Amino acid sequence: MKLIQYGAGNIGRSLAGQLFSAAGWEVVFVDVVPEVIEALNREGRYRVVVKEERPDEIWVEGVRGVNGRDVDRVAEEIADCDLLSTAVGSKVLPYIAAPIAKGLEKRNKPLDIVLCENLRGAPELMKSYLRQHLPADFPIEDRVGLIATSIGKMVPIMPPEVREVDPLEVWAEAYNQIIADREGFIGEIPEVEGLVVHGCFEAYVDQKLFVHNMGHAVSAYLGDRVGAVTISEAMGHEDIARTTQLAMEESGKALVSLYSQELDQPSMQAYIDDLIHRFKNPALGDTVYRVGRDRMRKYAPEDRLVGSLKAQRTAGIDSTHTLKGLAAGLLFSAADPSGERLESDLEFERIFREKGAKGVLIEVCDLDPIADSEWFGRVEELLAT
Repeated sequence: MKLIQYGAGNIGRSLAGQLFSAAGWEVVFVDVVPEVIEALNREGRYRVVVKEERPDEIWVEGVRGVNGRDVDRVAEEIADCDLLSTAVGSKVLPYIAAPIAKGLEKRNKPLDIVLCENLRGAPELMKSYLRQHLPADFPIEDRVGLIATSIGKMVPIMPPEVREVDPLEVWAEAYNQIIADREGFIGEIPEVEGLVVHGCFEAYVDQKLFVHNMGHAVSAYLGDRVGAVTISEAMGHEDIARTTQLAMEESGKALVSLYSQELDQPSMQAYIDDLIHRFKNPALGDTVYRVGRDRMRKYAPEDRLVGSLKAQRTAGIDSTHTLKGLAAGLLFSAADPSGERLESDLEFERIFREKGAKGVLIEVCDLDPIADSEWFGRVEELLAT
């Protein structure tokens, strides 16, 4: 069995590559970084360093690489593979559609493509990109399965000097699952430990965004208020850890109510407890800046903060702790180690400076000061304390 893994970055190597290799598959990475491809072909394996309280290492065997710029070679590899997976990021998906389409035309059987992108609507987007490069009469619905996923794995920051010594080594936490949409497969679902499929996939997408991502953001925004540099440092403050957990529980209860046929409270609580434990892991080295930055996106109407509030209101759940995190994020000022900040955050701060919290809630969050007046009032109260 052969997996084509498009993207040999952190998630490609530490998650998809590791899982399928462990299941006995040959893993062929497609990437455009020459030193990574050369090292894969020279070594035929790489090391995953597990950053936990008890560090471990895993050698991923049976791997090789293909340069993504060699379109003909990539298409030949896709022509006889058993599964294709992507972990390239939303901005790169349009660029890999052409070689994938060329490979699809060479195949005599359907192909499932697992999209490890944490991107809402990824299957629909990828289908539109593929259509641009396939013949008009190509039966894409019958020949291509496009599978949405929810990726919750957190990857620690690796020092440049480590990459210089070994471009293949990757650091990761122990958590190792690809949550995938069962309905996206058109072929037989691979029996690979760590590939977990669900029918009501939207519930797990919302769980990742409104519990995991929202809680992560809350911990960053509260952590910044006390001068914490890393998420684990922030979570070392008992009040921050408690507020973060309670915010996640607010969303968790809402989702259990909204997806009662798929989610249950004991499983949701176990999910939250595990995340709290992972947020506290100092070996991850995840920074408050990285987790909290880009508020123009993270305060968007359907993203982690406002989307969580809407789900909580629909389910009749109080949002006290989620609002505390949202209010703290309005004051977020963390920078990267060189003191640089994102342009989008500077724009966010301009709106806040000139128009206050109300301006942010209207312009960025697309909230209504009348229909959403309770949230406006509570945020103002929190900022005043």
